[in-house]
Amino acid sequence: MDQRESEKGGKVKGIILAGGEGTRLRPCTLVVGKQLLPVFDKPMIYYPLSTLIHAGVDEVLVVTTPHEVERFKTLLSDGKQFGISISYTVQETPGGIPQGILLAEEFLGGDSFWFILGDNLFHGPEFGARLRDMRENLGAHIFTYRVKDPSAYGVAVFTTNEDEIQSLVEKPQDGISKWAIPGMYFLDSTAVEKAKHLRPSERGELEIIDLLREYLNGKNLYVHKVSRGNAWFDLGTAENLLRAAMFVEALQSRQGLLVGSPEEAAFSAGYVSASNLEKYLEKLGKNEYTNQIYSSLSLGLFN
Repeated sequence: MDQRESEKGGKVKGIILAGGEGTRLRPCTLVVGKQLLPVFDKPMIYYPLSTLIHAGVDEVLVVTTPHEVERFKTLLSDGKQFGISISYTVQETPGGIPQGILLAEEFLGGDSFWFILGDNLFHGPEFGARLRDMRENLGAHIFTYRVKDPSAYGVAVFTTNEDEIQSLVEKPQDGISKWAIPGMYFLDSTAVEKAKHLRPSERGELEIIDLLREYLNGKNLYVHKVSRGNAWFDLGTAENLLRAAMFVEALQSRQGLLVGSPEEAAFSAGYVSASNLEKYLEKLGKNEYTNQIYSSLSLGLFN
């Protein structure tokens, strides 16, 4: 069995990085972790978790702080209610995004995996079941999303005709590219060893842009430009939290479809049956969120 066959077989693994201190959202994050804050009607971490389920992930590792791990366990438990497995590991101090990969080495066991930041919200056709197709190629898969001001993000710089990636730049100030790199990646089994050889940046952390450059230099970095009709929110500021909440409310109230619901994603993926889902919803009790799920189920909107 070659590497491609072994990596495509068996369980599909995913990591949610839900650590950090959330300094940009203080004082709220003095009492609760950022990824547990509400985005309209559900906790922030529900959104990346739903994206992973849509991508075919059925084994999830949540990387979080010592202060928040029990709260995440209370919220998500072992994942059986979503038909998946959820486990946890602790990031003692913030050491950069690739540190989350290093902490997951035992969980990964040499497999390829999805890696998503716990404060990113993705929605749209390109962030649904289509994500499953990206496991066809080894290497690293990233997305690029056109933004007005890319200075807060790592960006991909393309050639003149924009059909080939030229370089990766962290937080450019010169407008060299409008194509920001959101916090979701599909990485092959070499990611752990690559991360082990990274050196901390000037701010003392391992940088995801440096890891991606390793793939770029090896000519096995695959870039997917996100088209119009898809949404991405970095939820690290109060303004973006508000914008995302308004976006979710507008879609749900107008269409009657849930955004970022792991229950809906699990049902659509065939991970849970309608009867098992209803048993779980009974435990949550009657509220607007569960009412929305019941409504969608009865109308067949999950199919």
